[in-house]
Amino acid sequence: MLLSFVYLAFVFVLKLLIGSGRAAQVKDIELIVLRHQLEILRRQVERPRLRSSDCAFLAAASRLLPPRRRHGLLVTPQTLLRWHRALVRRRWTYARVRPGRPSIDAEKRELVLRLARENPRWGYQRISGELSKLGLSVSPSTVRRLLAGAGLGPAPRRSGPSWRAFLRAQAASIVACDFFTVETAFLRRYYVLFFIELQSRRVHLAGSSAHPSGRWVSQQARNLSCSGALGDVRFLIHDRDSKFVAGFDEVFHSEGVKVILTPFRAPQANAHAERFVRTVRTECLDWLLILGPRQLDRVLRVFVDHYNSERPHRALGRSPPAPPQPTPPPAPRATVERTDRLGGLLHEYYLAAA
Repeated sequence: MLLSFVYLAFVFVLKLLIGSGRAAQVKDIELIVLRHQLEILRRQVERPRLRSSDCAFLAAASRLLPPRRRHGLLVTPQTLLRWHRALVRRRWTYARVRPGRPSIDAEKRELVLRLARENPRWGYQRISGELSKLGLSVSPSTVRRLLAGAGLGPAPRRSGPSWRAFLRAQAASIVACDFFTVETAFLRRYYVLFFIELQSRRVHLAGSSAHPSGRWVSQQARNLSCSGALGDVRFLIHDRDSKFVAGFDEVFHSEGVKVILTPFRAPQANAHAERFVRTVRTECLDWLLILGPRQLDRVLRVFVDHYNSERPHRALGRSPPAPPQPTPPPAPRATVERTDRLGGLLHEYYLAAA
């Protein structure tokens, strides 16, 4: 009952104020009602998300209101001041410059890591010097920092060469030799002796004979030694064929070459020589009828020249063992020409200007 009387009295007072016709008082009542509605909405709706344009408008417009009029806003005065400070800070912000040396680009970083991985015995001083030779300026301290970041330790404790690299380095001083047989059209058998360098895959044709005696085999070894084809060879591999007599091995011993015999019945131990035998058969001899030793010698020399200078090898990056000259870049109107050898059995291709 008491609450009802208070409410009626409050309504009567409001009617008197509005009935007086004062526009300012009516506007105050309207503002009070609007503010109260906003308070109700705040209790029902979660915190509104304002865009940048809303923040800018409220921050600018609130500066025109007196402090006692700002209590009805959606945000507090501290928030408005913080927004205004952010606008001023953004207005007078300059590009930030990091102190110290400029950062190294990605291309140089990859080159530094490549040199470190391909040369495990190089330290950061050596890598920096190699980059200077290429016209790239990278300080040793930067190289050291990049290696540490990539998990590559100092040169003495970095991982050594792989088995592939180790075997390739050993192959530079190894030569293998073997025989293969050729049956002529008249069913006469000839024995062909050849040597192959394991690193370059270059083949040296010694000769062929129907009766390879110990004297003949030793003479072929002396011919190879006198031709200078041995170079820095330190090891010779051959099987335990009886045709490789003691005089054959003695020729190489006199040149400081150690002879290594393969195990019994183990052709895989002389795999490079066996692979050449397969190649010469499948690409040449299986497609020809050999009539005599002169034709056999001519055919084999043509094929060995093709094998050394023109035939690409997968183990050499699809390059011949001894290419005649570096391949120039193709001309804009270059044509491809073909040269036939052994009556068209072998094809060789060249670039010729149009």
